[in-house]
Amino acid sequence: MSQEAGSSRAHFKFWPTHVPTEIAPPETSLWYNLEVSAHRYAEKAAVRYFGNAMTFREIAAQATALAGWLQKKAGVKKGDRVLLYMQNCPQFIVSYYAILRADAVVVPVNPMNRSEEFKHYVTDAQARVAICTADLAVGVEQAVSELASAERLQHLLVTQYADALPPTHEHPEDAPPAWLTTPHPLPVGATAWVEALGAGLQPGPHTAGPDDMAVMPYTSGTTGFPKGCIHTHRSVMHNAVGGGTWSGSGAESVILSVLPLFHVTGMQYGMNGPIYSGATVVMLPRWDREVAGRLISRYQVTHWTNISTMVIDFMASPNLAQFDLSSLRYIGGGGAAMPQAVAERLKTRFGLCYVEGYGLTETMAPTHINPIENSKLQCLGIPIFNTDARVIDPDTLEDLPPNVVGEIIIAGPQVFMGYWHNPDETRRAFINIDGKMFFRTGDLAKVDDDGYFFLMDRLKRMINASGYKVWPAEIENLLYKHPAVAEACVIGSSDSYRGESVKAIIVLRADARGRISSQEIIEWAKNNMAAYKYPRIVEFVEALPKSSTGKVLWRKLQEDEDARCEARGAEATDS
Repeated sequence: MSQEAGSSRAHFKFWPTHVPTEIAPPETSLWYNLEVSAHRYAEKAAVRYFGNAMTFREIAAQATALAGWLQKKAGVKKGDRVLLYMQNCPQFIVSYYAILRADAVVVPVNPMNRSEEFKHYVTDAQARVAICTADLAVGVEQAVSELASAERLQHLLVTQYADALPPTHEHPEDAPPAWLTTPHPLPVGATAWVEALGAGLQPGPHTAGPDDMAVMPYTSGTTGFPKGCIHTHRSVMHNAVGGGTWSGSGAESVILSVLPLFHVTGMQYGMNGPIYSGATVVMLPRWDREVAGRLISRYQVTHWTNISTMVIDFMASPNLAQFDLSSLRYIGGGGAAMPQAVAERLKTRFGLCYVEGYGLTETMAPTHINPIENSKLQCLGIPIFNTDARVIDPDTLEDLPPNVVGEIIIAGPQVFMGYWHNPDETRRAFINIDGKMFFRTGDLAKVDDDGYFFLMDRLKRMINASGYKVWPAEIENLLYKHPAVAEACVIGSSDSYRGESVKAIIVLRADARGRISSQEIIEWAKNNMAAYKYPRIVEFVEALPKSSTGKVLWRKLQEDEDARCEARGAEATDS
């Protein structure tokens, strides 16, 4: 067992019987995974995308040709960072593995980023080559034009989404939306995707090994500018292999890939894991519950990793009864806790247990996951293979006993090497305990007597109401029990008497809008929560702001509230 003194071992009695307690991932590069699958399953569909099926052989052949272009036309050398900027599409996978084949480093960029944000990735990663879709090329061109000449991209490869779409569709109702088929002009000097592939250039020998840099995803940037997380082939490989091992995914599996591939969870479960195992990916560029339901039914999807907001939306579809979900063997995800009521409906109606997990960009997806046979709701789960996770006092750095809230720290093969060109942040992110380096997550959790981890909140996301500590995630989970609440986010609101009061920002269910008041929610909460916990303020909104990966942007809501409170205070002073 990899867990050592100081970490809980109680969870091993709940370990799935069919899963080993440790894994030994291959000591090879990620590219080799595609090469192996292209030999083993040459004519098997690797990706299904709006009626188009690309085989493993085709994916590998295109990635090899593109690697040749990167090296011989774009001058990409080993260790160079190459930006990858697009929505989910087969070209993302081809580009990702082409960059790896060229011994370079993939820098995935959120396609929702605007030109001003994109500039940071160019300059911080010191990238000279980018691959993007044509709809984003204008923003890239604008960003590059505003940079000093020494910082600018030297090569831009552009693909149209239609480059991977079939000319006709067997099922007309699944024809791609117009935004995928609309052509966009290429910037002056950019190279077209079909031109790069058509050149048929062969790359040099592949030399990257397990400890070379492979992928550098950026953190969300909730504090300051986004930071690049250095991941090697080894750290990415661990969870690419481990995810399938835990969920029972293999070459016979069919994976619904709808989480964005630029994000580590989508990257691992919707691309790297299936390529390693030889599974087929059914891909969607954006979430659409009706299309997802039809795809699960038609292709007999077996595994679906998502975020809870997708499942909440899916379960609300008026066509839910028409979808055949009998093939699903595994459904789960992270990012936000699954409301108990939704999980219970999923179990009652379809016999599916929602498997929650936990991970970060710095850990290339999961460090914790629930055992399928012994899942606990609204729980991060237990530490996965070869992972030592503990809860410590964030001030004294001492290990804490069960059921006491502290900071999660993690040591394991999936942990990143540090922040790109940011030694100070890297130093602050790690702590040495008994000669082992642990990553400080900044997340507050407690471990129960069974060794399961429960997230309480971010280290800095705590409300101090009259000296009582209130954890917003706990209040949100309680609010979900109200039949009128569809979504909720809890923040602190300045209070001259109590210091802070709890404020709930709520999206009501459609049938409750106009029929229930904020005061009724407050009274319900008062009757269901401790006196210091219940929200004193309730605000109804049409929708909560979310990131591209579906996480509620609570910091934005908190900042907006702080600004309003400050303005009110200024007005009171002036009067």
